[in-house]
Amino acid sequence: MTDELTPAERYAAARQRAAEQATALAPFRELYDFDLDPFQIEACQALEAGKGVLVAAPTGSGKTIVGEFAVHLALRQGRKCFYTTPIKALSNQKFTDLLKRYGPDRVGLLTGDNSVNPDAPVVVMTTEVLRNMLYAGSQTLLGLAYVVMDEVHYLSDRFRGAVWEEVIIHLPESVTLVSLSATVSNAEEFGDWLDTVRGDTEVIVSEHRPVPLWQHVLAGRRMYDLFEERDGGPGAGRREVNPDLVRLARSENSRPVGGRDRRRGRALREADRERERRQRGRLWTPGRPEVIERLDAEGLLPAITFIFSRAGCEAAVQQCLYAGLRLNDDAARARVRAVVEERTAGIPDEDLHVLGYFEWLEGLERGIAAHHAGMLPTFKEVVEELFVQGLVKAVFATETLALGINMPARSVVLEKLVKWNGETHADITPGEYTQLTGRAGRRGIDVEGHAVVLWQRAMDPVALAGLAGTRTYPLRSSFRPSYNMAVNLVSQFGRHRSRELLETSFAQFQADRAVVGISRQVQRNEEGLHGYRAAMTCHLGDFDEYARLRRELKDRETELARQGVAQRRAAAAVALERLKPGDVIHVPTGKFAGLALVLDPGLPAGRTNGHRGFEHHDGPRPLVLTAERQVKRLAAVDFPVPVEPLERMRIPKSFNPRSPQSRRDLASALRTKAQGAGEAAVRRRRTERSAAADDAEIARLRAALRAHPCHGCSDREDHARWGERYYRLLRDTRQLERRIEGRTNTIARTFDRICALLTELDYLRDEEVTPEGRRLARLYGELDLLASECLRDGVWEGLKPAELAACASALVYEARAADDALPPKLPTGPARTALGEMVRIWGRLDALEEEHKINQAEGVGQREPDLGFAWAAYRWASGHGLDGLLREVEMPAGDFVRWCKQVIDVLGQLAAAAPEGGTVARNARRAVDGMLRGVVAYSSVG
Repeated sequence: MTDELTPAERYAAARQRAAEQATALAPFRELYDFDLDPFQIEACQALEAGKGVLVAAPTGSGKTIVGEFAVHLALRQGRKCFYTTPIKALSNQKFTDLLKRYGPDRVGLLTGDNSVNPDAPVVVMTTEVLRNMLYAGSQTLLGLAYVVMDEVHYLSDRFRGAVWEEVIIHLPESVTLVSLSATVSNAEEFGDWLDTVRGDTEVIVSEHRPVPLWQHVLAGRRMYDLFEERDGGPGAGRREVNPDLVRLARSENSRPVGGRDRRRGRALREADRERERRQRGRLWTPGRPEVIERLDAEGLLPAITFIFSRAGCEAAVQQCLYAGLRLNDDAARARVRAVVEERTAGIPDEDLHVLGYFEWLEGLERGIAAHHAGMLPTFKEVVEELFVQGLVKAVFATETLALGINMPARSVVLEKLVKWNGETHADITPGEYTQLTGRAGRRGIDVEGHAVVLWQRAMDPVALAGLAGTRTYPLRSSFRPSYNMAVNLVSQFGRHRSRELLETSFAQFQADRAVVGISRQVQRNEEGLHGYRAAMTCHLGDFDEYARLRRELKDRETELARQGVAQRRAAAAVALERLKPGDVIHVPTGKFAGLALVLDPGLPAGRTNGHRGFEHHDGPRPLVLTAERQVKRLAAVDFPVPVEPLERMRIPKSFNPRSPQSRRDLASALRTKAQGAGEAAVRRRRTERSAAADDAEIARLRAALRAHPCHGCSDREDHARWGERYYRLLRDTRQLERRIEGRTNTIARTFDRICALLTELDYLRDEEVTPEGRRLARLYGELDLLASECLRDGVWEGLKPAELAACASALVYEARAADDALPPKLPTGPARTALGEMVRIWGRLDALEEEHKINQAEGVGQREPDLGFAWAAYRWASGHGLDGLLREVEMPAGDFVRWCKQVIDVLGQLAAAAPEGGTVARNARRAVDGMLRGVVAYSSVG
């Protein structure tokens, strides 16, 4: 091919090769034993050209290579690069990767509770650490050239997402930002915002998966492909839902449930039962050991099975162990034991039993493990390490595994497509499905990845295909100002400039974009209003005024009618409660309208104790015998108007409502007794005057209408039709304008309300941050203001270290259950008093927030402190052993460690922010020492 080029073309190609070799990208590409994908090369070239980049690509596509190139550029230029991640586990993993490549002298780690070589040119950290550095004006920021924000789509997280926007907004202009995101449908919108706040930003979107993903449904003994491609004919090459799967679902979901056919009211015929047996023989939801054996037989291990329950993950491992599953040979078992013993050597023997170490080890040796947030961090890290090495082949995990941890598998299994979202059981979203199944297919190892969904009754293959076929989901900002953010911003920039900065947030950017479309609709409506107004013009007078009178008359008539309905219903309920057995009534409406005899007046409205427990009644439900011999229990809806007894009848003691003869005899007596009374009742209701007939306001409006000049216009009704259109469009336009007003400057208005509250509490004085405000600036977390108020009021002065730990736990802990049935156990003495005082202060702040219209439902404000971890923190900080403590508080070891680390983090903040000369700072540091021991100390690198 080169021989066919002209000398000029060969010279040009040689120059291009020489230019490429002179770039920083050329030596970087040599660090990998595979070629970079086009999107990676494009992003790296943009970075080298001095642009920021937003890379949106599927999970497992290798977008972190772009972040690693930013590290390479920083070291080549003698500058710094910060690599931020959303969770500590990801930070630890990336720290280990970069350490292997660049050595311990050039790579550091900063997480909430760990600091390793923080002055290194490359530092891996959680995003919150960088946010805190920016507010503190840390000297570590000097020389910073690049910031990599891995998993930047976290900014839509409603609890922590604001931190990402704070960092993006407040980073110095000289810093180049590398944003790495999952595939989102509005990447261009996010890129436009980055371009606005960070300068020239290249948006690179890749939908391509380096390892193709095949979707399956496992039903009984058969694995069905979810999609099939059409061969030949129209639509060739197009993916369609597998028709076999659709037929199977239709057949399965049409079967009656249980052993009886309700339509026939008898047992299924023998032929039906035989067909059912054949159907069951090929269709069922396979058990967990069965699924793993099937995947193993088809060469689809290693696999991650997502189970949306911690207990379910642990149960799955036990089920596989009881079934005798063994996925490792003797050599692999020995390697597993060696890794486990090395990684857990620091755990005291007395703690191993309570941590479930021996059961966990048995599963690992067989190649089976669980992975969830309730596990000890060290145990989770060992599972991750062994899985990557191929020594664990089946992992049962909760969805937290999908959040960035580098644990790719050949296959991913989803047991169900429904999960508990904290409030209800809800279908997983296309974004969640994409995130979960994105783990399937290991680049450089697997030719293809496999996503397997287990068959469930009532499954809809078309809906599943919709989940699997929707590759992206929109990125929505969750940014909201906080008290800490407000004092930090005012301290650095003043109120006015802070307000302008907040207006540049992605949240406001998205709100403003939505306003553009609404504004265009308002403009179109105003043009329509102008035309309608011209069409309703009358030569005799002001038709606008005439139309207003008509509208007021209509509104008044509607209001009176509504009041009349409500009054009649109330009167009807009272009348029903007065009925007695033997009353003859006329049922005004409904299926059983006409004469009826009251057999039982029913129950009054309220709450009664029935055979099924407490039952609620809207009102009496009288049991009646109709003139047509039917015995029925009526409801309030059958009586829109009051009902009065027309006659009285004696009900024979021998009357049996189940006897046709009894009903016939009593109905005949009813018709004879009340002959003509029913028609009289109907006539009486028809002659009742309406409220409108006697209303003075309606009379006034009707007189004004008749006296108006436009009333005599021959085109009056034509004008009126245009007037109706005008006012309907005017009402819609006013609603749109209110929506615009609600969305414009929303973030700044919230900031103003927060500043007003902080001014009232003397944290701010106009443009000045007070000493109390500077203390608040050092406190981060949901309950930052509560912590600051407690420090100001001296609530924690004089507390012992363990008692202070108990109080600090209330600032961070949140129970997994929405409401605990039992009140939490609390330490006695000063700690209990201080916890009570914290709740009292929160109540005062909550009332202040309500006064200033600061709404917790919108993610702003202070939630109530949760005292559920106070006893555990107190006992652990007091030096009690792990075994007895975990049994006492009934909490998984992983949860216990995680909450202890968060308590340690907030204790560190209190130590830094507490007033000098008091006991809080000293005792907070002692409490940290008391808690940072045993499992909490050795649980993880970060």
